[in-house]
Amino acid sequence: EDPHARRRPTIMVKLVSLAVLAFAGTAAAFAPTAVRTRAAVRVAPTMGIKNPFKRGTASLAAPTEAPRSKTTLQMAEATSEKSSGGPDFALLTYFALWYLGNYYYNITNKLALKAAGGAAGFPMIISTLQLGVGVIYALFLWAAPDARNTPKITKEDALKFLPVGLCAAGAHAGSVFALGAGAVSFAQIVKSAEPVFAAVIGTLVYKNSISLAKWLCLIPVIGGVTLASVKELDFAWSALIAAAIANCFAAFKANENKKLMNTDGLKERIGTVGNQFALTTIFAFLFSVPLAVWREGSRWAEFCTAWKTNPAIKLNMIMSGLWFYGYNELATMTLKKTGPVTQSVANTAKRVIVIVGVAIVMGESLDPLKLLGCSIGIGGVFLYSIIDNLLAKKK
Repeated sequence: EDPHARRRPTIMVKLVSLAVLAFAGTAAAFAPTAVRTRAAVRVAPTMGIKNPFKRGTASLAAPTEAPRSKTTLQMAEATSEKSSGGPDFALLTYFALWYLGNYYYNITNKLALKAAGGAAGFPMIISTLQLGVGVIYALFLWAAPDARNTPKITKEDALKFLPVGLCAAGAHAGSVFALGAGAVSFAQIVKSAEPVFAAVIGTLVYKNSISLAKWLCLIPVIGGVTLASVKELDFAWSALIAAAIANCFAAFKANENKKLMNTDGLKERIGTVGNQFALTTIFAFLFSVPLAVWREGSRWAEFCTAWKTNPAIKLNMIMSGLWFYGYNELATMTLKKTGPVTQSVANTAKRVIVIVGVAIVMGESLDPLKLLGCSIGIGGVFLYSIIDNLLAKKK
């Protein structure tokens, strides 16, 4: 057993981690945009999470109950206005809740995969069922009175969702398999290259324009995450390949999602960004089912037995599905105010926070090298957000 497994985190570690989270969100909130949006996000005061710092609790405490229907991520009616500068507090809120949701998703996802046997268990089935949980939640919101209006899309609209759904399914399946095949830190290290994938694919395939200064800002972001995780490196070729595939799908998904949101007339038929993500989840689930049947369909009875006999699989799979749906809906909202590369860079900072947060929950020590890596990574996010404005002022 790891001698650090029961070590109580120090006050300094907690404060540094909270500072990292606050700084990351603030950096994103100051990102230059032409149009700012004011939005309200309704969040319940409690989401049933056990205190990871309390003595005597399990080192990887899972949430004890699912978020209620009104706690999670409903897109409020938004009004847009021109802004000349200053922080966007709505965007800051989006990023903060996005990071929190991803943090708990990683914990519950890892617990579910570990309980089911890791990469040798049922990663594709778990990945598909996590999307299925999101589908059920989305259908519930459409059916519940005064929760969310049902989208009115045509067959042509549905066809336009297919590329986004396919990419979403591939990105999710690749990420889940990577987390099951290797350590969380290693998966996050590989996933930290996502901004590079987004920048290259966005430039070559979608003809996006990214300044040289922003290209250079990707270096400290990736380097910081790598430095923060270097002592936890647990190399596995399967995890490496799966995470790289997930990066490719995520880069295409971000660009396709951006195109979809700019389609004339489609926004009115969909209704809200929340509905857009709900539809994306439904199509991703439909794409995932055949792959799950092909990969692990012959072991379905074995999975059902494990589901019935091991409560950790059931609880953490359901909770990870809810957390995944919630934080990704917020990530989709941020795309209205940012570009795909900006979201990918924010994803990189989020992974630094996940590495630090998981270390705290597990009672692991955070040495100066890790803290230095976190600082470099978050600093890269902040620099990426403001670099074009800074250079423009000097001209």
